[in-house]
Amino acid sequence: MGFDVIIRGGRWFDGTGAPSAVRTLGLKDGRVAAVSATDLPADGARIVDASGKWVMPGFIDIHTHYDVEALAAPGLGESVRHGVTTVVFGSCSLGTVHVDPLDAADLFSRVEAVPRDPVLSILGRHRTWGSAAEYIAALEDLPLGPNVTAFLGHSDLRAAVMGLGRSTDPKVAPSGGELRRMELLLVDALRAGMIGMSEMRNPWDKLDGDRYRSRTLPSTFGTRAERRRLYRILRSSGRVLQSIPNLNLPVSLIPALLASVGRGDRKPLKTSYLTAADVKANPFLMHVMGPLARAVNRLGGDFRWQHLPVPFQVFADGIDLVVFEEFGAGAAALHLKDEVERNALLRDEAYRRRFRREYENRWTPRVWHRDLYDAHIVECPDASAVGRTFGQVGDERGVHPVDAFLDLVVEHGTKVRWHTTISNHRPRALDHLSSLPEVQMGFSDAGAHLRNMAFYNFPLRLLRRAHHEGFMPIERAVHRLTGELGSWYGLDAGFLREGDRADLVIVDPDHLGPELDQAHEAPVEVFGGMRRMVNRNDDTVVATFVAGTPIYGAGDYSPEFGHRRTGRFLRAGEPRGTVDPRTLPGPAAIVG
Repeated sequence: MGFDVIIRGGRWFDGTGAPSAVRTLGLKDGRVAAVSATDLPADGARIVDASGKWVMPGFIDIHTHYDVEALAAPGLGESVRHGVTTVVFGSCSLGTVHVDPLDAADLFSRVEAVPRDPVLSILGRHRTWGSAAEYIAALEDLPLGPNVTAFLGHSDLRAAVMGLGRSTDPKVAPSGGELRRMELLLVDALRAGMIGMSEMRNPWDKLDGDRYRSRTLPSTFGTRAERRRLYRILRSSGRVLQSIPNLNLPVSLIPALLASVGRGDRKPLKTSYLTAADVKANPFLMHVMGPLARAVNRLGGDFRWQHLPVPFQVFADGIDLVVFEEFGAGAAALHLKDEVERNALLRDEAYRRRFRREYENRWTPRVWHRDLYDAHIVECPDASAVGRTFGQVGDERGVHPVDAFLDLVVEHGTKVRWHTTISNHRPRALDHLSSLPEVQMGFSDAGAHLRNMAFYNFPLRLLRRAHHEGFMPIERAVHRLTGELGSWYGLDAGFLREGDRADLVIVDPDHLGPELDQAHEAPVEVFGGMRRMVNRNDDTVVATFVAGTPIYGAGDYSPEFGHRRTGRFLRAGEPRGTVDPRTLPGPAAIVG
């Protein structure tokens, strides 16, 4: 048989965790047609020399917020340049399936730190669908780069059925008819191929806009009866619940864990929770995550933690960082959009006393360590502050670290840029978490927190640790980033065997170096040119293929990228090796 592409002599990983071997792959019509220990006849095929390289399934990113960006820039280049060939959105109860553009902008913008006006504009131009099936069809009318799939967001669902105002009013419970409508929309979404439902229990995430500003997301108001009815649908269909616990009330995690357990004829509820991490603010926490999940699964559950297998470093411009939502003084500042009003608040001595009191209270639940001696200034119009921490600036000025921080923010606003590491800072602890079978690799938050985080290349960083530190066999690391995820989420993704769809990445192991840790900035045209945090390791990814088509390699995108669709919407439970003919080269595949 003739091949479209031949990838010669690379070390091949099939995604199952089986031993790797040097093999030559032949790709044909979007699938892997041959895996051979000997050479394959060229016969006009495109030849890729992979000698000394690793050839593996494309990575799966199980936690992104590309819902809006995918509509305006469907190539999703920041992911494919790092070898990601499948992305999941609809995370954290959010989505654009059912709510109108205004509600979607209020739901997304503050929570995920993306600019509100571009979000509203993009949705206003692109939203044409009225159902989950039509939403999927609309995505597949775009020139997708990677494959995509999605959860149905509970906040999206609840706000669409009840209205955003009623769905965020603690005095209002859904009527019987509204509950039935939510059930029907969830069933409709699952029949269309969506992989499950995402919810939110944590009250730190707030609405944007002027109508209901600073109310928590609709999903946080979900009643027990409401969740039980929706869970029943997920459970019976074998689909996934993605959730976040109430971090103000850690004990609430217990009933959430037990909800995963199946009893008698009742199936387990497949549950993926954020997040397994070695949190600076609570070093003990990481030691209970594995045993908790293990105990639940032994009782008949199917529970996993999501885990980012890299240090969780965040950047901030002034006070604009989601961690300030976790305590009252910070949330009060973020509530104010007007700079003059906000600065007046930050100058107020009574407010500062409150901020200092909450900053020093070590007994409240937290994600941020609240240590301004561990918050490093990288940019500031006051050059004397650059390279120092806010605590050091306070010592030099003879003021409390909080006052040093607030003084600089009042004086320079978002021109004060700083960073800190919130979790996963201890290498041995990180290795322990990354090895737990109860955790899943993910939580990149790609497409969100554009000025704050850069975890697009987390799969490469896990491979580097496995390669150089040996804490995990390379085959297992690949499996954890690919086939393990595809199988658990019911997706035809993550494997690279004969008959599988040819979604793959070629990695140069000689370039799994310190450059992977570096954060850079790049403009996002669809979000008004704002500069977001990104990763750049262009010598590491030799090529990224989707459905047998190379779309990225060695620092450049193919001419087809962004013009022809190579990715598709992966529907839950599809047969192995499913290829959409419209993703293959040819006149019918040209879109846009």
